[in-house]
Amino acid sequence: MLLHCLSLRKKKIQKVMSLFLCAVIICTFASCGNTETQIQPEEDDGTIEIGFTFDSFIIERWERDRDVFVARAHELGAEVNVQNANGDVEAQISQIEYFIDKKVDAIVVVAVDCTALANVIAKAHRAGIKVISYDRLVSDANTDLYISFDNQKVGDLMAGSIISQIGKEGNIVMINGPLTDTNVPAVIEGFEKRLRPGRITVEDTYYCNGWRPEYAFDYMNRYLADHDGAAPDAIMCGNDSIAGQTIKALSEHKLAGTCIVTGQDADLDACQRIVEGTQYMTVYKPVEKLAQRAAELTVEMVAQGRIVPEDTISDGIYMIPYEKLEPIEVTAKNMDEVIIGTFHQRSEVYLNVDH
Repeated sequence: MLLHCLSLRKKKIQKVMSLFLCAVIICTFASCGNTETQIQPEEDDGTIEIGFTFDSFIIERWERDRDVFVARAHELGAEVNVQNANGDVEAQISQIEYFIDKKVDAIVVVAVDCTALANVIAKAHRAGIKVISYDRLVSDANTDLYISFDNQKVGDLMAGSIISQIGKEGNIVMINGPLTDTNVPAVIEGFEKRLRPGRITVEDTYYCNGWRPEYAFDYMNRYLADHDGAAPDAIMCGNDSIAGQTIKALSEHKLAGTCIVTGQDADLDACQRIVEGTQYMTVYKPVEKLAQRAAELTVEMVAQGRIVPEDTISDGIYMIPYEKLEPIEVTAKNMDEVIIGTFHQRSEVYLNVDH
C-alpha cells in the first residue's frame, strides 16, 4: 500500500511539474498577458529592388549592358534580379508578372516584342511599380521612362557612310531587324531621310525575325542567286550580327569586300571585319554610358517618384520621358581613336591583321 501511495504521489508531482513547464512556455510566448500572440512581419530594410528582363543574349552587347547596369545599381544600394526571355514574348510577360508578385520597386524591359507588353505593364503600374523601356520603346504602354540612343541618328550615320563611298547614285539593299522592335522603324527613318537628296535606289528591304542573323545569310544567298551573282553597291545591315552573316554569304561567292556593308553595336567580330576590309563601318553605341545612366535614373525614379526628362517621345499613344545618348560612326580610320582601349583591346581587334 505504501509503495502504491508513493507511486501515485510521484505521478502527481510529475504531472504538476509538466503543467508548470507548459505554463512557463505559454507565458514566455504570450508575455504572460491576456493579449493574443502576434508574429511581427519582417521590416523593409529600404533596399530598392529592380527586376530586369532581357529579350535574349543572342546579341553580343546585351551581356555587357546587364553587367554594367547591375554593377552600377549595386553601387547605388539597389538589388537587381535579371531574367532572360530567350526571345519568347510569353516568357517575358511571365517574368514581368513574377516581378509584380515579388513587389519589386521598378521593372526594366528590353522588349522581345514592343507591341505585346502594354497590358502587363498596365498591371505593373496598378501595383505601383515603375517601368522603364530600355533601348527599345514599348508601344502604347506609358512606361515611366525610355532610355536609348538616338536611333534616327544611327540610320543617318549608316546612310552617310554609304554615300561617302558610292556617291549619290547606286543600288542598295536593307537587311533589318524585326519591326516588332520599335528601334527598327526609327533607324530606317533616319537612313531614308539622309538618302533622299540623292538618286540612290533601295532595291529591296528584308526583316530578320527575332534579330536572328542566319536569316540574313539565307536572304543574301537568295539575292545573289536572283541577280546572277552580282552584289548591290551597298548593304545596310540592322546590326553587326546581321552584317556578319551577310558578309559570310558574300564571302562564299568571293564577293566579300566588293560592296559597302554597314552595321551597328561595334561587336568585336565587326571591328575585326572593318580593319580587315570586309565591313566598312559600324555604329558604336557606348553601352556602358547607357547602362550606368539607366541604373542611376531607375534608382532616382524610385526614390523621388519621378524624374524631369530632357526630352519626350511618343509611344503611339502617350508622350514618354526620353533620355537619348549620341551614337558614333566607326570606320577603319577612327577605330583606334574610338574603340581601342575603350570598348575592345587592340590585340583583339587586329588579331587577324598584320600591323
